[in-house]
Amino acid sequence: MEPIAIQSGKGTVELRADGVIHLVWKPRIVLEAADAHAAMAKVNEVANDSENPMLVDMADTEAVTRQARSVFSIPCAASRIALLGSSPVDRIIANFFLGVHIPPCPTRFFTSREEAMSWLLHIPPA
Repeated sequence: MEPIAIQSGKGTVELRADGVIHLVWKPRIVLEAADAHAAMAKVNEVANDSENPMLVDMADTEAVTRQARSVFSIPCAASRIALLGSSPVDRIIANFFLGVHIPPCPTRFFTSREEAMSWLLHIPPA
């Protein structure tokens, strides 16, 4: 499936051939509640009434508002979520979310795409 733009234009969602939902946020954006609602609606749409693991590529996200973080606490079609970042700011944003909000499913932060995918697909480390 080709990536589908989120209504806000700040990211895309696709259902990959391996069954992983891939949510990609554009770099240097501020995520507002409307962006979070639009992303979750698109995630639920591509999942088509099933639960799938989800990779969230949040590299270089500028900020996530309190209201957006609250939206991300609402259950959606994700069975587990890997937050993929690349910078100390990404880690701070993810850790703040994980420390303040109860995620709707198992959720972890990664800086390695390979480790994130292994965790999402339950592949034991080599």
